[in-house]
Amino acid sequence: MNLNFYKYEGTGNDFVMIDNRTKIFPKENLKVISHLCDRHFGIGADGVILIENDTEFDFKMIYFNADGSETFCGNGGRCTVAFAKQLGIIKNNTHFIAVDGPHFSEIENCNVSLKMIDVAEVQVNEHSVFAYTGTQHHVELVDSLDDYPVYKNGKKIRDSYSEPGSNVNFVEQINKDTFRVRTYEKGVENETLACGTGVTAVAIAMHKTNKTKSNLILLPVEGGHLEVSFTEENGVYKNVFLKGPATFVFKGEIQI
Repeated sequence: MNLNFYKYEGTGNDFVMIDNRTKIFPKENLKVISHLCDRHFGIGADGVILIENDTEFDFKMIYFNADGSETFCGNGGRCTVAFAKQLGIIKNNTHFIAVDGPHFSEIENCNVSLKMIDVAEVQVNEHSVFAYTGTQHHVELVDSLDDYPVYKNGKKIRDSYSEPGSNVNFVEQINKDTFRVRTYEKGVENETLACGTGVTAVAIAMHKTNKTKSNLILLPVEGGHLEVSFTEENGVYKNVFLKGPATFVFKGEIQI
């Protein structure tokens, strides 16, 4: 069958977007998902995102990593909002549902602000922090991020967690409210140019460990710049917003 698709990217995190409101996509076929994400033989992407109808929300977002595993993706969520606007489903704000629960989002020009889930549990270890921000995240401060072996050490740490594993974020503090981040993503099994749930975990981890007092954190990533803001009440992080660009790249058709 011929499949129409759209390609979006958010700070270098790139996605194959599919309007699946008519339920045409074979989402149980992991080989198809992996093929679409293949950068040599398919379209090339970090993941596949489906938009479907929902009875309570504006739409439903379904996200698959490149290996076919289902999870939530922050930058993917922001790109989904931009895609929904392009399809005419929404205008400038929306409430949608994803695997980790409901999300509110606003879009202005090509910038999308996405409300993430509340984070009540932040596990502070001797050399790292672990938090669930829609998916699992390990956060670790390092020196000289430019030269750091992100793939080698990221894979080792990712594999040290029991299934489904954990994304791994390596962080270098730039100033009191700016933290540079590089991320190894499970499901992609490689370093990606950005990770929205990852920088969200980093912002919360840096605040939790008193590396910053700010509730607006600037996060340069390999593919651009993201921002995370939040409020903190008795150790619970609420009103968590991930903000950054979400850009339409191209659309096309592929045979699957």
